[in-house]
Amino acid sequence: MVNDDQVRTLDAGALKALAHPLRVRIYDLLSERGPQTASSLATIIGETSGSTSYHLRALAAHQLIREVHDRGTARERWWERPRGRVNFPGPDETMTPASRAAAQIVTSEFLRLRHETLMEYINRPESAQPEGWKDAGLVMTTMLDITPEQMTELKNELSAVVDAAIERYRGQDSQPGTRRVTLRAEVFDLPAAPRRSTRDQE
Repeated sequence: MVNDDQVRTLDAGALKALAHPLRVRIYDLLSERGPQTASSLATIIGETSGSTSYHLRALAAHQLIREVHDRGTARERWWERPRGRVNFPGPDETMTPASRAAAQIVTSEFLRLRHETLMEYINRPESAQPEGWKDAGLVMTTMLDITPEQMTELKNELSAVVDAAIERYRGQDSQPGTRRVTLRAEVFDLPAAPRRSTRDQE
């Protein structure tokens, strides 16, 4: 298993095991809401507990999730996503066609779920915001003109901020007043646009 300080890059087998929209959703829910049973996940997702149980076992077979042994009964098993960072490799020309297709499914579904979460936050009515959380969030987009070296430097700076936050707030999940939040950091180059000539700019 991956510990809190390691980054696990999913291999082809784990990618293929995760390459199902319902499994991505289950994995995401375990990250977002903590340990769940097949029944509780079925209620959230709107599936049968038999279906969620099947997909939980498939995820566990590749150590993407694990059973919480000190919780539950023989009839009701609890599952959790192990702590630690996971790298989901995107589609790559060096992959086999099957692995590339699996990577496409996984990355597309995670990004779709991420967008749904963002839109839910943006459209959430003020009355649904808990006290003190109304202006705590941040959604910001900007454009920069930089070199590859500068983007690498910026990526490392952002990663250091995220790593510091992870370490600072580690183990606070049971403290009063805390809520699970999602922290997103993205920096990537946009497709090259044709340069306008001097005459175009006049």
